[in-house]
Amino acid sequence: MRKKTHKIRVSSDQIDSAIARARQFEVNDPRVIRVQYEAKEDLVSLCFADGLKISIPRTQLQGLERANQSQLSKIEIVGNGTGLHWPLLDIDHYVPGLVQHRFGTKRWMNEIGRKGGLVKSEAKTQAARRNGLKGGRPRLSVLQNTRR
Repeated sequence: MRKKTHKIRVSSDQIDSAIARARQFEVNDPRVIRVQYEAKEDLVSLCFADGLKISIPRTQLQGLERANQSQLSKIEIVGNGTGLHWPLLDIDHYVPGLVQHRFGTKRWMNEIGRKGGLVKSEAKTQAARRNGLKGGRPRLSVLQNTRR
């Protein structure tokens, strides 16, 4: 039995119209034109088409925590500047997500936050003591009554 094939006919005008619509979104998308790993500072630096440059600590990017310098230095810009790819690690990051401080999956980001909350410091200890002198943290029932 022969498989039926369907042909889609598209005119040049339809193609031009689709390209024009895509260009409207291009203006708002952050596009990377240059990226590099800065070993001395342990940062991944992104240079954008509009002249903006941001640097992200390597340890904050999911998948790059245990990578070595030679693996980190090989970075490809993909998707017309909307993606980054580390071919030696098979790791990808979406540039608009990085701009919005999304450096990994939600689960991975939650784990980073949990670890940060467990860190003990003199400043946290002092803040807890000051809060304790004020009577400590309000009970949940007190908080619910004040929100009404």
